[in-house]
Amino acid sequence: MRYAHSNYEAFVRPEKPAGIETRSAWIVGSGLGGMAAAAFLVRDAQMPPSRITILESSDADGGALDGAGNAQTGWLIRGGREMEEQFQCLWDLYRSIPSLEVAGASVLDEFHRLNRTDPSSSPIRAMCGRGRPLPDRGSLKLTGGARREIISLILTDEEKLADRTIEDVLSEEFMQSNFWLFWRSMFAFETWHSAIEMKRYLGRFVHQILGLKDLHTLKFTRFNQQESLSRPLATWLAGQGVVFRHDVCVTNVQVEISGEAKAATRIEWLEKGQAGGTDLGGGDLVFVTNGSMVENSRWGDHHTPAPVDVTIAQGGTWQLWRNIAQQDPAFGRPDVFCGDTMKSRWESATVTTLDARIPALVYKITGRDPFSGRTVTGGPVTIADSAWLMSWVVSRQPHFKGQPEGQMVAWLYGLFSDVPGNYVKKPMQECTGEEITREWLFHMGVPDEEIDDMAATGALTRPCMMPFITAQFMPRSSGDRPQVVPQGSVNLAFLGQFAETPRDTVFTTEYSVRTAMEAVYTLLDIDRAVPEVFSSIYDVRMLLQAAAELRDGRKVPASGVVRHLVTGTEIGDLLERYGLI
Repeated sequence: MRYAHSNYEAFVRPEKPAGIETRSAWIVGSGLGGMAAAAFLVRDAQMPPSRITILESSDADGGALDGAGNAQTGWLIRGGREMEEQFQCLWDLYRSIPSLEVAGASVLDEFHRLNRTDPSSSPIRAMCGRGRPLPDRGSLKLTGGARREIISLILTDEEKLADRTIEDVLSEEFMQSNFWLFWRSMFAFETWHSAIEMKRYLGRFVHQILGLKDLHTLKFTRFNQQESLSRPLATWLAGQGVVFRHDVCVTNVQVEISGEAKAATRIEWLEKGQAGGTDLGGGDLVFVTNGSMVENSRWGDHHTPAPVDVTIAQGGTWQLWRNIAQQDPAFGRPDVFCGDTMKSRWESATVTTLDARIPALVYKITGRDPFSGRTVTGGPVTIADSAWLMSWVVSRQPHFKGQPEGQMVAWLYGLFSDVPGNYVKKPMQECTGEEITREWLFHMGVPDEEIDDMAATGALTRPCMMPFITAQFMPRSSGDRPQVVPQGSVNLAFLGQFAETPRDTVFTTEYSVRTAMEAVYTLLDIDRAVPEVFSSIYDVRMLLQAAAELRDGRKVPASGVVRHLVTGTEIGDLLERYGLI
C-alpha cells in the first residue's frame, strides 16, 4: 500500500489480484468503515460480492451514521457529521455509489450539486445572554502567546506528546480565546483529551481555521446521515450481492501467531443468542471494527432521562477488542479508550417540534426560515455562557424524508453533561427531554413565564447518553491503537476510529473510509495508491491565510519594513494578498 498526493491514479481501475475469485472476506460491523471495506473489495479488488459477508450485531446498518425515529414519538439523532471537500477517501468511495435521490447521479454528484447551490454558512456561530449574538464572535481573540502555543504544538513530534492532555500543552491564556470556544464545540474536544489528537486536528484542518467564525468551509448532506450516506451504500452493496447478516455478535477472532506472522484462524459469534462461528481458510480475510463510539448509547424520552450504561459485555465491540488484544500486543490496548467513561461521555438530544413556536424562535435568532429547504444554522450554534456548554443545530429541513410539513427537527448537545444547568438546576445527564428543552429555550431568550409551557407542549425531545462518544480522543501513546494491518498480519485488519493510520484525524467519516481503503489495499496488494491526507499544513498559501485569521486581520509587526523587503517578489504578493502586510 502506498500514498499519492496527485490525481494521477485517482481514476485508475487497478488490476485484479491473482486468485481473488476463490478468496472470501468476513467484515465485523456494518458501520461506515465495514461497508466501505466491502465496497473497495467489490470495486477495486474485484472480489465476487457473494464471497463478502458483513456481520452486524444490531438490526440496522451505518454504525454512528444516524437517523431513526418518527414524527409521532420523536426523531432520533445521536450526532452530526461535519464534512468538507478535502475528505479524499470518502469522496473516492461515494463517486461510485448511486444516489437514491437523483437519477443517474452518484452520491458525490448529489452532494456536490447541493452544496454548490446551497453553501453552508452560519448566521450566528455563538450566542450568549439569552438569545443575543456573542458580541465578539467575529474575532478569534488569540493572544500572541496563545498563537505561539498553537504553532509549538503543531511542530511537536507525537512521541513527545504521548499520554499528554490538551491542558498539559495549551495554557489558560489559550483556553480563554474564541478560537478554543469555536474549535472545541465544532470538534467536541475537552481539556483532558489527547494532545496528539489536538495536534493532528490543527495540522489536518489548517484550512478550516478560515471558516471557524462562520462555518462556510463545511458541507452537509441533504437529509440525515442514515438516509443520505448509509442507506445508498448499503443498498448498492446488497444489490451487488454482498451478504449482510444481522443480529450476529462477534465475540472473538482467534489468531495463530508464529514468530512475526499472524493469521486469523476462526471467528466466534453469538447469533440470536446461540454460540457459533466459522473456521477460516488460507484465502479468507477478516476486517474488524475494533471499539465503538456509540456502543451503549441509550435513549430517554420527553419525560424520562437517558440512562447511563457503561457495561462492557460479551458480544459488544469493546469486549471483542479486549479478547483479540489479549492474544498479542500488536492488537492494541482497548482499556486506554474505554476505561474512563466519565471522560469519554456526553449527552445529546433531538427536538421534534409540535407547533410553530420553536421554529419561529429559530427564525428570529438566525434570520433564516427553517422551512425554506436551505441551510439554517450551517453547523453548531454554541451558547457561550451555558453551564452545559450547549450547542444546537438546525439542519436543512426536512431532515428526515418522513418528516411532515411544518415539523422541525433540531439537535442539541452539551459537552458538560455532569454539571447543573442555568435554568434547570440539574446535570444534563439527569434531565428528561422536557427539562433539556427548558434549558435550551431559556438560552434562546424565551421569557421565563413561557418556557415551561413551550417545553411541555411545543416539542418532543429525546435525550441520548453516549458513554464512549469521545473515547477516541482519550490520551494515548504509540501502540494503544493497532495499526490498520498489524505488523506480520497476513489476513487480519482493523477498521474505524480506533485503528491507527498516520496524520489523519479520528471522529470523522473520512477516517473510517481511509482505514477501510488502507486495509483492503494492503492485504490484497492493490496496485492503486491511497489518496494522501490533504496537505494544507504544507501549503504556504493555506498557512498564510490561517496566520491572517489567527491574527484577526492584524498586520504582522514591522509591516512596513517587511513590505519594503519583499516588494516585487512572489512572497510579497502572497503576504499582501492575505492581509499580513
